[in-house]
Amino acid sequence: MPNRSVFFVSDGTGITAETFGNSILAQFPLRARHVRRPFVDTVEKAHAVVQEINTIALAEGQRPIVFITLVDDAVRAVLTRDSCAGMVLDMFRTFVEPLEAELGVKSNHRVGRFSEVARSHEYHERIEAINFSLAHDDGQSARDLESAEVILVGVSRCGKTPTSLYLAMQHGIKAANYPLIPEDFERGELPKSLAPHRRKCFGLTIDPERLAQIRHERRPGGRYAALDNCRMEVREAEAMMRREGIAWLSSTHKSIEEIATTILHDIRPDRLVY
Repeated sequence: MPNRSVFFVSDGTGITAETFGNSILAQFPLRARHVRRPFVDTVEKAHAVVQEINTIALAEGQRPIVFITLVDDAVRAVLTRDSCAGMVLDMFRTFVEPLEAELGVKSNHRVGRFSEVARSHEYHERIEAINFSLAHDDGQSARDLESAEVILVGVSRCGKTPTSLYLAMQHGIKAANYPLIPEDFERGELPKSLAPHRRKCFGLTIDPERLAQIRHERRPGGRYAALDNCRMEVREAEAMMRREGIAWLSSTHKSIEEIATTILHDIRPDRLVY
């Protein structure tokens, strides 16, 4: 399919609009050009966005797709009128109004809730988890590992860092990560700092060819990115995880979201409702 401009318009951060919109767009072979317009909380700002949408529609010869999460009726009306040349998908009207009818109550109709969220216990837990994950990234520190809820292990560049940060940011999980290196394989056992926390360990592995490609992009040439070395490291890491009884999965064809959900299902199923 050809390129298509997709707008995410919100009176808040736009995270809801973009997350939900991307989930829908993923069902189609669409090459989307994302246009994010957060904090559209006045009629004047709404008119400016409509003008932008109409300009792009004229230039591209097709309607932009527009996902909106706008609470204020006056602001929303500007985007939903016929004068807007986009295909507008109103998430609040699609979901909130039917729920109001079903539940027999009106929704709060509040513009954004992040100032309220920032004062919540869960928010502060997430901040603490992010700080913890940053401090325990790539084996930087072995201090306070007893506070970790999960310790990701695996060879360098298999996806441990982004997964740790996603677990912290999205689910408030204190996640450390530790690289398995050739010296560990020579000893044939987990690093001493990890041994007492084996039950918290979860392993990531990766296809050696993909690993060699990733390492070559980061550090071209040399032994680190050599395919035979990648094959050896992956083979030894998987063998060690099997010996130690550590659950593991391959990150080769999985998104961070899929990896994180699998880990949570294994170690903290209660956090799946976070």
